Amino acid sequence: MIRRLIWGILGLAAILASVALIRTALFTSRQMPVEAVRGVTIDKGKIADHLAKAIQLRTISHGPVSPVEEEAFKNLHRFFARSYPKVHSTLKRETVSGSSLLYTWEGADPNLKPILLMAHMDVVPVAAGTEGDWTHPPFSGEIADGFIWGRGAMDDKVGVMSILEAVEILIAEGFRPSRTVYLAFGHDEEVGGFKGAAKIAALLRARGVELEFTLDEGFAITEGILPGVVAPVAMIGVAEKGYLSLELTVESPGGHSSMPPKHTAVGALSTAIHRLERNPFPAGIKGATRQLFEFVGPEMPFSKKMVFANLWLFSWLAERRLAASPSTNALIRTTLAATMVGGGDKENKLPTKAWAIVNVRIMPGESIDSVTEYVQRTINNPKVEIRPLEHAVEPSPVSDAGSASFKVIQRTIHEIFPDVVVAPSLTVGGTDSKHYVSLSDAAYRFMPLRLKRTDLHRYHGTNERVAVDNLAEAVRFYARLIRNIDYIHK
Repeated sequence: MIRRLIWGILGLAAILASVALIRTALFTSRQMPVEAVRGVTIDKGKIADHLAKAIQLRTISHGPVSPVEEEAFKNLHRFFARSYPKVHSTLKRETVSGSSLLYTWEGADPNLKPILLMAHMDVVPVAAGTEGDWTHPPFSGEIADGFIWGRGAMDDKVGVMSILEAVEILIAEGFRPSRTVYLAFGHDEEVGGFKGAAKIAALLRARGVELEFTLDEGFAITEGILPGVVAPVAMIGVAEKGYLSLELTVESPGGHSSMPPKHTAVGALSTAIHRLERNPFPAGIKGATRQLFEFVGPEMPFSKKMVFANLWLFSWLAERRLAASPSTNALIRTTLAATMVGGGDKENKLPTKAWAIVNVRIMPGESIDSVTEYVQRTINNPKVEIRPLEHAVEPSPVSDAGSASFKVIQRTIHEIFPDVVVAPSLTVGGTDSKHYVSLSDAAYRFMPLRLKRTDLHRYHGTNERVAVDNLAEAVRFYARLIRNIDYIHK
């Protein structure tokens, strides 16, 4: 009996191994075999100087209820007009909501659906007291050591300037697109885009515009971030996480700290946050994240390739590896972070109220209601009041990674960045794309920047910068993409 059991186990193991090996053998590359393209001729010094000057204009979004730095945006608009005369004599420019811009480049064939290229002009503030930590002052636009330094160099004046540079060059070459190209530059993306991108999208909807695809900022060309992938990976966002901030509040009678109750308001609030951190949302390699590993898995060494070719068998192993790093953990689950906390006004006085804000980034397939219910169930304390704040956004739909539009973006990346692996992915941060989902079912997010793991902290952090050579690549990418839109539906 025991011998039969052993032989049965060995037989089952042999079958599983055979299936795994066969699936691994069939797990072949999904990269596009195209020739590298040099693209447009670029004056690196000129484009670097343009971005540097744009950084010097402090188009800061301080908060959703703070006044807009209108004069700074007007100065930036005037700078665009001076720096890109062909764009402004060829394209129609409209100012929306006072500070956002919409450009229209009429295509040769009005029967073709337009495309929309997006970026945003606003930047986040520099944290008070950290200015001295910068290698070069944050609004200097200093060009040094092969980089342009300053707030907006990565997020996202680099996108605005790269697009405008590309269009200026194409017009100078006598090029006219086959289909209309819209350029949309919002002024408040960093605080949700509700007065910028949302208004531009509403304007296009009112005009009956239907878009072939949209392309906004997103993840970039990453190196050393995805475990098991040696080559740089260009991650095209086909979906975007939702956004929700919850206020947790605990009230108590207060009193003197010498006679504390068993649980103070601060203690109850701390326990609630601790429970949330100890019980993260469930992980899963699905949707856009699963597509990511369907594209990058075949490019891995054999042992790791086998894991991603056989997630039906090894998903637990892959999830454990991905959960080990914050950047990849965000790809496999809804995340929650306590970002603000307050309560009390005197060291020997019990506070009558303690509060915290937790920010949730919601995976596609989940919802605002489902994650709120999860938070309530996990805290499991009726004394903790949970209230959603304004501007919550549901996760986006997942766009098709097999569409002709996606393939055009993939093709363009391979042509300009021939050393990279291209893959669909999940965008873990928020973008202005959320406001345009009703205009196209093909919403993609990609920024042609090269990033290493050590660069991730530069987003919204200290020493934001972009390499001059990379800026030139970004301009070539957008110019080539506009030329390549003729491939759609061919």
